[in-house]
Amino acid sequence: MSKQVVEKLKGKFGNLVLDTVEHRGETSIRVERAEIVAVCTFLRDDCGYNFLSDLCGVDYLGRTPRFEVVYNMYNLTNKTRLRVKVDVDGHDPRVDTVSGVWSTANWHERECWDLLGIAFNNHPDLRRILMPVDWQGHPLRKDYPLQGPDREPYQGRLS
Repeated sequence: MSKQVVEKLKGKFGNLVLDTVEHRGETSIRVERAEIVAVCTFLRDDCGYNFLSDLCGVDYLGRTPRFEVVYNMYNLTNKTRLRVKVDVDGHDPRVDTVSGVWSTANWHERECWDLLGIAFNNHPDLRRILMPVDWQGHPLRKDYPLQGPDREPYQGRLS
């Protein structure tokens, strides 16, 4: 099933599909960051990936591009999974939101922004979700200080 989806995706988007990897029965597809919304919409509407089970960011400190956003999708009808990845620049880590494709992306993207600092363009409510509102930095970045930022311990409420 995954090979058919990859071929369908390559037929629609051609050279915007940068890489495909099949490993242990799981398929990962790397696509151009600028087309992530169109790719995800196509995968939802034409390939049946109607559930975004997870979205996360990865920090590859020292690599260019530094970040990667990973979209884990599930087809509820065929019970198949698909992983889509996009590279994100470390100097201005931004990618378009897919919250218009899957509403659950809203929370996943907020978590990714809060912990890694990857911003999602046109997100309806991009604000901290796990860290206090006045927290400095993004604690899952590889260059984040082990003891946290230089500041007094937080004394307020988390909400």
